[in-house]
Amino acid sequence: MNIHPLIEKSYRGRFAPSPTGPLHFGSLVAAVGSYLDAKFNQGKWLVRIEDIDFQREVPGAVSEFLFVLESLGMEWDEEVVFQSRRLEAYQKALDRLEKQNLIYPCTCSRKEISDSSIIGLGGPIYPGTCLKNPSLSDKACSLRIQTNENEIQFQDILRGSYAQELKREIGDFVLRRADGIYAYQLAVVVDDAEQSITHVVRGADLLDSTPRQIFLQRSLGYSTPRYMHLPVVTNAAGEKLSKQTNAEPIDIANALPQLVKALCFLGQKPPAVILEGDIPSFWQWARENWQVNLIPR
Repeated sequence: MNIHPLIEKSYRGRFAPSPTGPLHFGSLVAAVGSYLDAKFNQGKWLVRIEDIDFQREVPGAVSEFLFVLESLGMEWDEEVVFQSRRLEAYQKALDRLEKQNLIYPCTCSRKEISDSSIIGLGGPIYPGTCLKNPSLSDKACSLRIQTNENEIQFQDILRGSYAQELKREIGDFVLRRADGIYAYQLAVVVDDAEQSITHVVRGADLLDSTPRQIFLQRSLGYSTPRYMHLPVVTNAAGEKLSKQTNAEPIDIANALPQLVKALCFLGQKPPAVILEGDIPSFWQWARENWQVNLIPR
């Protein structure tokens, strides 16, 4: 029996890869999960390219990403959005936070932070050095947002209740780096709001980032989407599949078996005969039979 929440017809989901290398199996799982949840709910599925950190971008990766998604039969419903073209929107959001006196400049180096910090969820917790003793130096500075002791709690569709106390577990985090590049946490919140995203389906490696994003959403007066964090694909050594761990790129000449493998990784149970069909018939079965309750938690 297909146990699933009521279909949400105003559903707007997205897949937002960073062009730091070719699409690999870990990215494919996130793409398939977000695509199917949107399509089961008769919603829109958008693609956003998170190319804000140009120093990490691999030339040609964007066009290859889009070509692979198309070849796999995953069609996006609106124009592709590129973060690199949206810097003005991020600055406006930063200005709004600055007017609330939530932003302060920080000239601390990574070494200074690690030497004077305790370790939290994402590494060293910034001890608020530049908030307590503002630097008079004119060297390049990052911009941090002041967090507080309030607990940020949300219900993840797969994992249930999740909570964080940002001040204690994360610390004041960076919204714009010293080199002028806007941080992922700010950009993703502004983009999700402007694209009216209602559901964020992504890998569980981003679960710890979610309370920071909810904190920013509340500070900027944005609504908060529903979140579902999918299991992360790892290699034999238990490391997350990524460019750094030499993940193999998706081979579109062998597309159907890889799509079926991604579906099975997400706990779905396609019939063996699906491998004898084609990509359109694969998607038809997958859309009609998507069951969130089968996804491993």
